[in-house]
Amino acid sequence: MTMRVLLADDHAVVLEGLAAMINREPDMTVIAEADNGPEAVRLWRIHRPDVALVDLRMPALDGIGVIAEIRRVDPNARAIVLTTYDTDEDVYQAIRAGARGYLLKDARRADVLDTIRRVHAGETTLRPELTAKLAQHIGDEPLTERERAVLVLLAEGKSNREIGTEIHIEESTVKSHLKSIFGKLHVVSRTEAATVAMRRGLVRR
Repeated sequence: MTMRVLLADDHAVVLEGLAAMINREPDMTVIAEADNGPEAVRLWRIHRPDVALVDLRMPALDGIGVIAEIRRVDPNARAIVLTTYDTDEDVYQAIRAGARGYLLKDARRADVLDTIRRVHAGETTLRPELTAKLAQHIGDEPLTERERAVLVLLAEGKSNREIGTEIHIEESTVKSHLKSIFGKLHVVSRTEAATVAMRRGLVRR
């Protein structure tokens, strides 16, 4: 039986290349292509593909949002992330959303095709170094939305007072959030917190 694949990427050249590669295989075919997140969800609902290959960064709704949305409709939906990003947080959030595989765009053709086949067969497949990134998060207490907001402003170099003013909280509350953030990230200083946050993808450079 031919595997039916949906592609979602906002770069036309990437879509064309992936479609050409997959359609050359006798056991798989591309049945839909989307260049933004909402379109990916819409096409998935229409076609119900066997596997969806989804980019992380897309307009309107990112890849993690796409995967979470289609998994809400069908918890058994099989999705693979194909991206240029592999920070700890990207990997963690993708797998948490329900991705069954995580590939970088410099992956070999054979690896992409093998991952599609393995995910279609019901496996979850990650390269060893990505598994290690994911393992680092197991047991970690996640940051709250407010703590993330504080961390982003901290990474921008803002003082406690400036952070409080920007998100409308007292300076003492900022200090409480920072204490919690330092504990969750296992750091002891603002500089270290910003460095770890950027390395893990909690804030964007």
